[in-house]
Amino acid sequence: MAPLDVDRLRGDFPALHQDVNGHPLVYLDNAATSQKPVQVLDAVRRYYEADNANVHRGIHELSRRATEAYEGARNRVAGFLGTDDPAEVIWTRGTTEGINLVAASWGGENLGPGDEILLSEMEHHSNLVPWQLVARRTGATLRYLDVSDEGTLNLDQMDEILSGGRVRLAALTHISNALGTINPIREIADRVHAAGALLLVDGAQGAAHGPVDVAALGADFYAFSGHKLCGPTGIGALWGRRELLEAMPPYMGGGEMISIVERDMSTWAPLPHTFEAGTPNISGAVGLAAALDYLEGVGPAAILAHEQALVAYALEQLRPMPGIRLFGPEDPGARAGVVSFLLGDAHPHDISTILDSSGVAIRAGHHCTQLLMRRYGVAATARASFYLYNTRDEVDRLVTSLETVRTIFA
Repeated sequence: MAPLDVDRLRGDFPALHQDVNGHPLVYLDNAATSQKPVQVLDAVRRYYEADNANVHRGIHELSRRATEAYEGARNRVAGFLGTDDPAEVIWTRGTTEGINLVAASWGGENLGPGDEILLSEMEHHSNLVPWQLVARRTGATLRYLDVSDEGTLNLDQMDEILSGGRVRLAALTHISNALGTINPIREIADRVHAAGALLLVDGAQGAAHGPVDVAALGADFYAFSGHKLCGPTGIGALWGRRELLEAMPPYMGGGEMISIVERDMSTWAPLPHTFEAGTPNISGAVGLAAALDYLEGVGPAAILAHEQALVAYALEQLRPMPGIRLFGPEDPGARAGVVSFLLGDAHPHDISTILDSSGVAIRAGHHCTQLLMRRYGVAATARASFYLYNTRDEVDRLVTSLETVRTIFA
């Protein structure tokens, strides 16, 4: 596999070419959101300049073009996920809404007292709180997989929990946003299905950092966000197996999702519109399709290999640093482009502030994974996260800035 031409790729991202606090920007907060290439920015601008209209119901030319672009984007997402049925792709505002949709709709119809939902300690709050809410409403019980010291799931514990025969659905992350751990989703899916349960995959990080094929993964539902893979904010998609989606009631009511409305009842439009009430984020869908075109042109496997090479280099530079505490798998091949750490007595917020003064942007906090933070006995960590446009020189800038932190807190 040929290495990425990172210098060429960086030319596509205008936001990277600026100074912050008098220093060239080093953007290492990609797990929170990615930067956008000109190809995405141009696609959104062209839509608003030439095709801006509401979709589906209009007869005029602008509405026809907007509908064609919007539904073409759905087809693009279906291809990205490896499904030949675009009706299985539901537009959402992002991963959070996709998981809430399944929890409220599928969970509300299928869960009851005695049923169990299997989660893990490494889940993002977006894949915890919706299940807490539906468990409270239905009387279902939450079960949790432990996380090892190295940041991997305890799959032996999974077999023990599944053997009870009460788990109806497992909801697990594809890639941990706080540790970078790449979970063995196919193996998990096989175990879950053998126990008669379904698998929802939180793909917020997974879709951004490698190839995704929902059939090969064995998922029943897969949710992801556009803004983490070079697309606009406020757009994402939920994929679900058709037979599951067709058996689920609408998540929201309103225009577009209906077939017939009477005084006392309504009937629903077929998939995917059953779950798409109201005027959609048309420009977001157009921008997401452009982002997928861009990433597939670069090559998802090459992007993941580039990230893992940067992680390997970062770990090599950071491990000898006095006072450093690193989180996540030791093997760079077992993780995506995330390095979370603590440094001596410095609070992660102080680390982030000092790095920002040098133009280095990282994330500090609990990363919406408070259960995971408690697992490791910390309140927060600092997190550097890499993407296709980051370089070894930027890792060096990170390490140099951390030496400054270490000196200040010595």
